[in-house]
Parts: sequence; C-alpha cells; structure tokens
Amino acid sequence: MTDPQQARDLLATADLIHSAETVAAAVARVAAEITEKLGDTNPVMLCVMSGGVPFAGQLMTLLQFPLDFDYLHVTRYGQDTAGGALSWRAAPWTSVKGRTVLVVDDILDEGVTLAAVHERMLQLGATACYTAVVADKLNGKQKPISADFVALTVPDRFVFGYGMDARGAWRNLPAIYAMKED
Repeated sequence: MTDPQQARDLLATADLIHSAETVAAAVARVAAEITEKLGDTNPVMLCVMSGGVPFAGQLMTLLQFPLDFDYLHVTRYGQDTAGGALSWRAAPWTSVKGRTVLVVDDILDEGVTLAAVHERMLQLGATACYTAVVADKLNGKQKPISADFVALTVPDRFVFGYGMDARGAWRNLPAIYAMKED
C-alpha cells in the first residue's frame, strides 16, 4: 500500500483485537515461559522477517539468559492477504548445527511457513527447534505444527499490527487489529 491515506482509512475502520497493553503483557508472559524452558541452553534465536521483528525485539530484551541472534526470511504472503507459494529469501548466517533454536514469528495462520522453517532447522542439524508466535489464528483448520510458545490467539479474520501488515502497512502498531469484514 503506497497511499498513506488508504492506510489510515483502513486502520480507522478496523476492529481492535488486542490492545498494546494486552500484547505487552502477553509478550512478558511468553518471555518468562521461554526463560524457564530454554534458559540453560544458550539457544540461537531466529527472527522470521519481516513480521517477527517487533516480537523478537521486545521478547529478547525480556529473556534472562545469553543467546545468539540471527534472522531468516521466508514468506507465503508478500503484500497479499492470502497465502501463496513458500518463498525462501534468506537463510540464517549463524550455524544451528548442534544448537537449540528458537524461531520467533508473528502469526501461526495455516502453519505451512512455520512448519517448513522448523523442518529446515532440524535438517540443518539443530538438536531442538522451538517456535514462538505473537498470534495463533483460531481458524479451525488442522495445522501441520503447533507453536511451543503463543502470546495471544486471534479470530479467523485478517489481522494486522505488531509485525503483521495490512497490504504492506501497519507492522509498526503496538496493538493487533482486524480488517473490517465485507
């Protein structure tokens, strides 16, 4: 979306799903869960670009243990509102061989992307691969993977904010919204 007014109009008509305060509290809860589970493992934390950036950035400041940080870029959406073919754009630079990996992403929608990333990390020799998402979409579909750490659930609608975009806009919002349904 290149027109800022269209983006503002989209936000003005959207429904608030989770406030910024609710998101922040959920991220803090997930950080405590991850610290308890992975605190002794010196994991490699991998942020899935671009949607995972806000979650990974805030989450890592709350983790109470040393870790290595890197990113990967794989997507099924681009600027579309429906998933397409899986596109691998960048692999992590840090070796995951023999390491515990924590993959951090924005949303578990159909699970195809996260399942592929999980499988790839194990193929690259990770001893364990955990996944954390801000949002797990309650879409009623059978997903090929469940996230190990989930901050919040969202309804089966097109959601945006806190890393998730709406036609390229609003990844920077601290809250989570849903587009108006037609």
